[in-house]
Amino acid sequence: MSPSLSTDGVPGTATGVQKTPAKLPGYQHPLDPLTPEEIVAVSLGLRKYVAEKTDIKAVRFITSSLLPPPKKSVLAFLGIPLATGKEPEHAPTIVRKAEVDVEADLICSNAYNSVLALKEGNWEVETLDKLPEGVQPQISVEELLLCEDIIRADERVQKLAKEVGKSAELFVNSCVEPHQLCADGWAIGYDDRFPVTQRVQQALLFARLGRHENLYAHPMDFIPVVDSITKKVIHIDFPPRHTKPSSGSSMYSPTGLELNLSSSKTTPPTLSEDAFSASNRERIPPPLENGDFLPDLMKENAEKTGKPFKLRDDIKPLHIVQPEGVSFKMNGHELEWQKWKMHISFHHREGLVLSTITYNDDGVIRPIIYRLSLSEMVVPYAAPEHPHPRKFAFDSGEYGMGTMANELALGCDCLGQIHYLPGAFVKHDGTAFVIKNVICIHEEDAGLLWKHTDFRVGGRSQAVRSRRLVVQMICTLANYEYMFNYSFYQDGNINLDIGLSGILQVYAEDKNTPASSPFATTLAPGVSAQYHQHLFSVRVDPMIDGLSNTVTETDVVPLPNAPTGSPLNHAGNAFITKTQSISKQSEGARDYDLQLDRRWAITNPTKKHPYSGKAAGYTIMGKGAVTPLLARDDSWVAKRAAFAKKALWVVRDKEGPKGSRVWPAGKYVPQTRDSPPDSVVNWAKGDDNLDGEDILLFITMGITHIPRPEDWPVMPSEHLNLLFRPVHFFTQSPCMDVPGADDKRSVPAFPNGDESQQQLTISNGCTL
Repeated sequence: MSPSLSTDGVPGTATGVQKTPAKLPGYQHPLDPLTPEEIVAVSLGLRKYVAEKTDIKAVRFITSSLLPPPKKSVLAFLGIPLATGKEPEHAPTIVRKAEVDVEADLICSNAYNSVLALKEGNWEVETLDKLPEGVQPQISVEELLLCEDIIRADERVQKLAKEVGKSAELFVNSCVEPHQLCADGWAIGYDDRFPVTQRVQQALLFARLGRHENLYAHPMDFIPVVDSITKKVIHIDFPPRHTKPSSGSSMYSPTGLELNLSSSKTTPPTLSEDAFSASNRERIPPPLENGDFLPDLMKENAEKTGKPFKLRDDIKPLHIVQPEGVSFKMNGHELEWQKWKMHISFHHREGLVLSTITYNDDGVIRPIIYRLSLSEMVVPYAAPEHPHPRKFAFDSGEYGMGTMANELALGCDCLGQIHYLPGAFVKHDGTAFVIKNVICIHEEDAGLLWKHTDFRVGGRSQAVRSRRLVVQMICTLANYEYMFNYSFYQDGNINLDIGLSGILQVYAEDKNTPASSPFATTLAPGVSAQYHQHLFSVRVDPMIDGLSNTVTETDVVPLPNAPTGSPLNHAGNAFITKTQSISKQSEGARDYDLQLDRRWAITNPTKKHPYSGKAAGYTIMGKGAVTPLLARDDSWVAKRAAFAKKALWVVRDKEGPKGSRVWPAGKYVPQTRDSPPDSVVNWAKGDDNLDGEDILLFITMGITHIPRPEDWPVMPSEHLNLLFRPVHFFTQSPCMDVPGADDKRSVPAFPNGDESQQQLTISNGCTL
């Protein structure tokens, strides 16, 4: 660890804290993220301005990041032309800028946004704008950690925890003590009982029996609401419980379910009502069974219960070795591999960001994507009884994927020969949290790239193995883990793989009425996990052979008006493609249609393939990852996360003084009640031309998770894939120049076995 880094108050995902500024700028590329030293220097610059030019007494820093320069300026600086084959524009002077959000004087709804510029080695404030009343900046890591301290210190919470723990004999003094309480702070979501001017979180509570044991195995039956500014618990909710009707009609009969709810309604009680009385149920003690995932604790628990447990011992080592080193090159944050070149950076909100992605096509540098990132996501839950409906976390917009990113471990999160990039984000006091190894870059074997065998007598064969470059980040959002892997292939493909793991968000279930909720799955005695969705919005700023791009929509359909037996389609087998351009912004919101095998392509209408005559482009392949938002169209979550209503949004890119259109649910997400003006559903209005323009795509992908016992205690990884694949882009297959496979280190699995079982080896590898 750097001697300038402190470890005081550092969350488990980070490395340390940078407290001192840099004397000189630490960047060499206009899109390089702010260094930890720059973040500190930016904070000092803003503090100086606030002290000298305003009446603000104190500021609490929430976010601090690079304000990207204009797109055309960056392309000119890098020598990338606005259209393939043209000369790049004259490189302008680029002023490095930072954008900062702060809370002032620790007063509700008193937040500011500031832009600072680096001038002659000093960060100077250009703008300081007060945010409108009720607009809340991102929730910080320190606020999430503070939530736990607040609930532990509250006397009402202490009393409720002790009361419900009296039947839980394994706890100290037969009750849940304050130090055993753990809280996952969540944004309040949507709850109009609290004004938007009040900065509030809901605290999902659990009890922890030992220091490192799985706290999620012991959910509590009540949910406090805390004020992050006053540091007080301001309300406590008690979710009602579902029961099976003993006789007669049930509350849910109109839905076809035989089900009752203890409170007889899903609406929230007023703040003046007694919340526990309104729930009309008994207290539900936390379950005591262990749900550990650490090997030493699993072994210890097995010994206590007499159930045998041991780790598998029949797994032989598997090493990834590159004896001549890696095939990629790094220059700061800029990467070159095979024919690919790109910039890789860290952002406190988006996490991993890839920019200026180009491909060297036989000496011609062809731009493909200007910027690619996860711009938003939402996780709505299915249980309708209050307060569960307000659980729909915007993990990017409310908390930040970057601020929740892990420090990656060599030989664990990433295998082989690894290169790491660091990340940093601001603390409340203006210093910087540092994550030393937040992005890992490595190569992987990806199976066969292509193969063909001439089956005729004397025919020859050629097999070529695929290599891919992987750029990876892993984020922990309280209980859940998200793994983001961008892979680049030798055939021109780009793939985003999102892996989901971690621990399900669970709630206490009455052991006397297990599996009573049709909106959840019982995972273990007293532990219930509600149905939910994970919906991601991937932002694509394309530049297919330049900035003049068009999105086309193609359906695969049977040959129209040509029934089986007709002269046009005697056998009935004919099908064709029907393609249309998405030409106007009002047409930019698109649905996926599985029956039509619908696919979209980003094309450059000015670049035609010499043989097919089609426009050069990249198709978007996400068939297995397209999931519709299941909440009703006028639901709380649909109002706030309108981006999730459509599989694809296409809009014009419009840059302003504070950057481009980036955030599909709005720049400031916490506690919104509807889609703000700066959101994709509003950008998609109007008739702006989208044909041959500088455009943006927001692609919605996701899964609907119906939990299963096999997901407990830690969920095996589930994967979503979004593929960008060249179409009419290359003259022919771009990977014909990849050498054939000839790995001399591959050997028979059983070298001393029966000779008849041995594999025949070919003297010249895989080429015949």
